[in-house]
Amino acid sequence: MNIKSLLLGSAAALAVVSGAQAADAIVAAEPEPVEYVRVCDAFGTGYFYIPGTETCLKISGYVRTELQWSSRDRGPGEDDFDWNARTRAKVNFEAKNDSELGTIGSYIAVRTWAEGDYDGGSLEIDEAYITVGGFKVGYMYNYWDNDLSGETDDLGSNRINSIGYEYATDAFKVGAFVDELTRTYSDTYDFYGDNDNVGVEAQIAATFGVVTGELLGSYDFAAENGAVRAKLLADIGPGTLGLAAIYSTGANAYYDVSEWTVAAQYEAKLTDKLSLTPGVQYWWNYGLVSADEFDEDNEAWKAGVTLDYKLAEGLTTKVSVQYFDEDKADDDGAWEGFVRLQRSF
Repeated sequence: MNIKSLLLGSAAALAVVSGAQAADAIVAAEPEPVEYVRVCDAFGTGYFYIPGTETCLKISGYVRTELQWSSRDRGPGEDDFDWNARTRAKVNFEAKNDSELGTIGSYIAVRTWAEGDYDGGSLEIDEAYITVGGFKVGYMYNYWDNDLSGETDDLGSNRINSIGYEYATDAFKVGAFVDELTRTYSDTYDFYGDNDNVGVEAQIAATFGVVTGELLGSYDFAAENGAVRAKLLADIGPGTLGLAAIYSTGANAYYDVSEWTVAAQYEAKLTDKLSLTPGVQYWWNYGLVSADEFDEDNEAWKAGVTLDYKLAEGLTTKVSVQYFDEDKADDDGAWEGFVRLQRSF
């Protein structure tokens, strides 16, 4: 009887202790779920979802360093050859998401040149614009900033505030933009003391097999002049043949280097990593003598070659050698070029 009472008492004591321990037990809180970065493949490679949103972001850019040189005469007592080392950095941010209006996008590019001065150069907005479907508005390079692939040609370039619309399919593209113009392309004449001058531009482009053609027209209302450009690209043999021609009526923000110019090049893909691009350009009536007249007694030409080589994934080098000659120049012509190393990501 004593043994039975002892066993029952021990069991009761264990039950009480176990209950007390269970009541005093500390339960660890569940960790909050971590939202890892997810790949977004809706708009191409390189995009990822911004955590907590349905917006896709892509970050890219490059670091570029180059050594430039020129044989232009810098005046009496100066060396004929001049050189300059430059380093440039650029970062691009692209954000896109789908909406009831279509794809909404934004693009911001920030860059700086460091030319050896102690302050490291100045940081600037390279581009910043918004897109909604084919609609585009902001600060951007326009249609004129689209030359041939080599380093010989000069076919125009504008970076301006603009608004417009572009319709594009796989083989056809047409667009029109209204631009705020603040200065001429060559800075020879200045019609733009205030930021209230306007220009318009429109381009049509189409691809037929291995041939792509572009026709671009622009008019500068402040200068009351305009320019027209035609380009043709054709895949021939191991590379691409490029041809371009421009006509300008006088000083204008889009192109006023000469009244007429033609350019040609051939980008030869020698290997998967190496390409060689010889090019040439000729200018008739080179330079302005008034806002509406070019110099009919002056012509110019330029010829050169560009070598591009892919050292490794994301690492490329470029070498350019060019010769330029102008009828009315003080010298007999000038050599110039550069050697560049660029890391892109």
